[in-house]
Amino acid sequence: MDIYKRIDEIFDELVQIRRDFHMHPELSQYEFRTQRKIREYLNKWGIENYTCAETGVVGIIRGKNKGKTVGIRGDIDALPIHEENDVPYRSLTPGVMHACGHDAHAAIVLGTAKIIKELADSEDSINGNVK
Repeated sequence: MDIYKRIDEIFDELVQIRRDFHMHPELSQYEFRTQRKIREYLNKWGIENYTCAETGVVGIIRGKNKGKTVGIRGDIDALPIHEENDVPYRSLTPGVMHACGHDAHAAIVLGTAKIIKELADSEDSINGNVK
């Protein structure tokens, strides 16, 4: 697989995911919609997953070959700040916004998971697992 080509192919999808998260920010410990959306994507892409810590999500991608387990993490919480940006995907939640990039964290980690899952399912697969 040409990973750079694959990134280009899913780029627009990841931008839409990021904008959706940006429009629906949730404060720490209240990321229930974000958790649900993340799980929807993981399920759609055939990635085993479970919830943890009330609003967290862990996805598991199992390689066909033995090896270590590597962890990738991203934050999903927003901040109690009023958004003043004038963009079509601005926060719809008064007084809450993604001001430090956690919407992008979530989209990037999801895109990474999607590509790693495709690699894991390929003939060459991956060594070990990714969480």
